[in-house]
Amino acid sequence: MPGLVKKTAKLPAAPPMEANDVAIVTGGTVLWLLGFLVLIPFHSSLSAHGKGNWPWICLAGFALGLLGIWYCRRRRDAIRRDAAARRAQQATEEPPA
Repeated sequence: MPGLVKKTAKLPAAPPMEANDVAIVTGGTVLWLLGFLVLIPFHSSLSAHGKGNWPWICLAGFALGLLGIWYCRRRRDAIRRDAAARRAQQATEEPPA
């Protein structure tokens, strides 16, 4: 059956997509906070049904989200600084035309 196998040409790999990581993490963090605020009035009812940890899970998600926002902002700023430094270095290395 070797004659039935079709070979396809390999395509070059696509460049990675750029996403607004800060906005994505901020959106998730806001959702965790919203979950906490919605669940906290029902804490006693949730506890009666063995789900008393749900609001605290949301609060932990919010806290980790704040850490994620801090990390993503630092990463974004470092990438921008690196790109600016490369552009400045390339501008000084180019011979005059």
